[in-house]
Amino acid sequence: MLKTRGIVLRTVKYGETSVITDIFTEAQGLHTFIAGGVRSARSKMPYSLFQPMSVVEIMAYFRNAADPMHRLKEARNAEVFSAIPFDLRKGAVALFMAEVCRKCIREAGEHQELFDYLLQVLQWLDRSEKPIANLHLHFLLGLAGHLGFQPQETDEDARYFDLKEGLFSAGIPAHTQYLREMESAQVRALLLLPLEDAHELPLERSQRKLLLKQLLLYYQLHVPGFSGINTPEVLENIF
Repeated sequence: MLKTRGIVLRTVKYGETSVITDIFTEAQGLHTFIAGGVRSARSKMPYSLFQPMSVVEIMAYFRNAADPMHRLKEARNAEVFSAIPFDLRKGAVALFMAEVCRKCIREAGEHQELFDYLLQVLQWLDRSEKPIANLHLHFLLGLAGHLGFQPQETDEDARYFDLKEGLFSAGIPAHTQYLREMESAQVRALLLLPLEDAHELPLERSQRKLLLKQLLLYYQLHVPGFSGINTPEVLENIF
């Protein structure tokens, strides 16, 4: 039996009452589980537990980490959110986080620091009363650090962020995949700001949209198969 906390990244309906869910677990990394009967009225594991970015405590039959799927025996809330399920903006940011994580996190095995980071962002998102319009941008940069491609400073006079190399450069790169001075300065500012102060970076709607587009391109250049993100359109409409 595997007993661990986990963060739900994706859930799809299976059969008449079951679901198949991808959960990033604290003890074993990302795994797929089948939960039987959760969509029935008498289920001890309610369907609401398996919404994206829900934090759950699970017990599952777990023979081998290499198995493609495991069966859940029990599941319950490990973190009860009071705002994310009901606040349209906070819910949209959580959905964005879930979609990005599902595209990026593919390995089994323990990733304690990454789990702690995701939990920290979710807890702050749920409890904070500060503006959250820049949070998804700050999250992308923080997640990149945990995935191994955080933007690097190599020169005090660097004015351009090279998306391809992941470096701030003093001169204009020889290719087209880089950020102009203004966008590069915005990325640098977000990197220096703590999570709770991300809102202090003044961004107009058009600037935020462009920066999100560029950071998603950055992910495409560094994460194999990263494409088809749907939630940015939701974020744009809501914010």
